[in-house]
Amino acid sequence: MGLEVPSSTAAIERRMVELSLVTEDAIMAISTTPMSGAAVHAGPSARQALLDSYQRESATTLKILRAFPSGHADLRPHATSNSAQQLAWTFAIENALMEAALRNELRMPPAFPAMPEAWDECVIAYDQGVQRVVALLQSTRDEEMSELVPFMTGPREFRDVPKLFLCTLMLNDSIHHRGQLSVYLRMSGAKVPSIYGPSRDEPWM
Repeated sequence: MGLEVPSSTAAIERRMVELSLVTEDAIMAISTTPMSGAAVHAGPSARQALLDSYQRESATTLKILRAFPSGHADLRPHATSNSAQQLAWTFAIENALMEAALRNELRMPPAFPAMPEAWDECVIAYDQGVQRVVALLQSTRDEEMSELVPFMTGPREFRDVPKLFLCTLMLNDSIHHRGQLSVYLRMSGAKVPSIYGPSRDEPWM
């Protein structure tokens, strides 16, 4: 989902409209992260598959966030691009949306908290959000992931979508923006960690 990161509440709402237009086949696209043969054979539920992918992907995202030099938080590759810190805050916002949906507290239009001034505060907020989302996914019953929550589907239009759909959408979008941030990381002069395979700075051989 090649979408720019929003830097204002209005822009975030426009982004959510665009995200919601993804077909419901995305519900099954939990992640491109490989699972072991044993896991595939056992046939985990969609909730468990989402949880497993979320834990793997969020650990990688946190690794990228911690590798980024806070002194370059304002870095942007183009005048119209969002800063590195705005990208980092988007990860935290997507966690908050997942958390609200799983708690049945999501309301439209959503109220987003302001971005912290410091880079480290964004990273801490993301890490804490991950812990809460993991706990919620662990305690949620499989059938509850089919329950409906409100989501934006067009300008000032809303409809109900399954929790699984919304959470998967947020995870996949965060993976996309992590790729963006890894480019910023290289531009900052910092080392780029391994993500799905070796990087120049973390070779496997």
